Amino acid sequence: MFSSRTLTRSLGDASRQFSTSTPWSLARMQLIGRLGDKPELVSTQTGRELVRYALGVSAGPKDESGNRQTSWFRVASFTDGPQKDFLLNLPKGTLLYLDADARMDTFQAADGTNQSRLNLVQRNLEMLSRPKYQTNDGADKDPAEEPLSGVGAS
Repeated sequence: MFSSRTLTRSLGDASRQFSTSTPWSLARMQLIGRLGDKPELVSTQTGRELVRYALGVSAGPKDESGNRQTSWFRVASFTDGPQKDFLLNLPKGTLLYLDADARMDTFQAADGTNQSRLNLVQRNLEMLSRPKYQTNDGADKDPAEEPLSGVGAS
């Protein structure tokens, strides 16, 4: 079949080609979760505006009450224009796909201890579904299924 020399030579060529590429540092996260609250517009110390929001991601087995453990991630978005307006108008509970750069920052807390925090900066965002809300009869309903009312409705 294959001699060990042929196989070694083939693998050597493949690893040499791979190792000649420039190494890149990468710290990225992809999350699917729900907005914990409506995104808010804040200003940095330099006066630059950014949008901050919290994304809750549920994973793992369900507990006795039927809920999964939720991890909360704080996200910053530096988008402008229509993307910023879109993000600011998303309601609490919207299901999102987030692609973000991740960075661990260390800071000194008010009590003098050093603490670390995971910071996520949004690269890409997609809305997967609108939040469901409860009707008077207790059933979950999607807002997209709600009949039109008001101006232009027939």
